[in-house]
Amino acid sequence: MTYAADSSRFATIETMTEPEKVTPDDALAAAAGAGDEAAFEQLFVRHRRMVARLASRFFYRREEIEEIMQESFAAAYFALHSYQGGHERSFAAWLSRITVRACYNQLRRTQGREEYTLSEEETARLTDRLRDESAESDVEGGVISRDLADKLLARLGPDERLVLTLLNVADLSVAETAELTGWSASKVKMRALRARNALRRVLHRFV
Repeated sequence: MTYAADSSRFATIETMTEPEKVTPDDALAAAAGAGDEAAFEQLFVRHRRMVARLASRFFYRREEIEEIMQESFAAAYFALHSYQGGHERSFAAWLSRITVRACYNQLRRTQGREEYTLSEEETARLTDRLRDESAESDVEGGVISRDLADKLLARLGPDERLVLTLLNVADLSVAETAELTGWSASKVKMRALRARNALRRVLHRFV
């Protein structure tokens, strides 16, 4: 069985009855790596919502989220030989890193597309917000709407969008962001500083 060829059928699975004794992720991963399709289906059903939730931090269109899910699970399937496991949340953490990488790749592919534009109403609202000195410092921290935040983040580079989305949209810590990206904590902090400065430059174009 080739997962990439049959990946769409996994995406349509809505429910699956778990046995009374839940099989650990590591055992399912080992079985899937040995060619057990049902084991990988169980992993998909068990973790698909987590992957969709993480993808939705970066993208809000349903088709984009579904694409990330397909790419993430396909990549996980073909990388099962490299999965080591060892503790309860190993597989979820490993799959989360794969998902973040898939999101990053998608951000790179879509960089520069002019698909997000601000309406006159949004521009006016943002301008008023920026001119309010009491609110200016926390604009990039989530006080603006998700839709407006998406449109602003889309004007940044993929590295900048990645780190700001994980830190400010997903509300992860520096340590958690470093774990998901594979960066050091100091690199996360440096990228975050650069990203916030870049976002401020974008924001002040509307003042």
